Amino acid sequence: MQNLSMLDRLLAAAQRALQTVGGRSIASRPYPPLAAEAPPAALSESERRHAAALIRVDHVGEVCAQALYEAQALGAREPGVQAALERASLEEVDHLAWTRKRLEDLGDRTSWLNPFWYAGAFSIGFLASRLGDRVSLGFVVETERQVEQHLLGHLERLPAQDHASRAIVAQMKEDEQLHGLAARELGGSELPAPVRLAMRMAARVMTATAYYV
Repeated sequence: MQNLSMLDRLLAAAQRALQTVGGRSIASRPYPPLAAEAPPAALSESERRHAAALIRVDHVGEVCAQALYEAQALGAREPGVQAALERASLEEVDHLAWTRKRLEDLGDRTSWLNPFWYAGAFSIGFLASRLGDRVSLGFVVETERQVEQHLLGHLERLPAQDHASRAIVAQMKEDEQLHGLAARELGGSELPAPVRLAMRMAARVMTATAYYV
């Protein structure tokens, strides 16, 4: 990607946006083994709907992650930062594909608002990139910190017998932690407290909406 013209990169970004929103993303890693090997969970209808709603929220989070990383890579100044963001984006594709498959297994759907989520997150990511690489990386650090906490909460709320969903969320949590550490090591700066609070509030709106829509 570093040797492509800006027009080529914009076209590639548009293609990935269509793949993300259209549900055509393909994982590069296999389904987490504990999820693939888990027997079908004996869930009541209410438990199934609850588990599916939580996974739908996680899928929306991955739609947003794709948009954020894509936009931040597009606006990065340093080639090393751009490359790191692109690598993280590719790893997040796995999460996108895994959560979509799990929703299908649970007999449920992705969010109807995915185009809206993608567009909003892309705008935020590009704005962060315009503030410089250190701020942009700091945004990744804080985003991944909040996502890790969010996934931990989902592990506590998922039905205990839904081993497949729990295995997927646990692997995602581990990957997100690594992405945050990588961004910090690249020089991500600590964001001001009001910005961190605004990010948490925006995330709450997204999760509350995606649970149902």
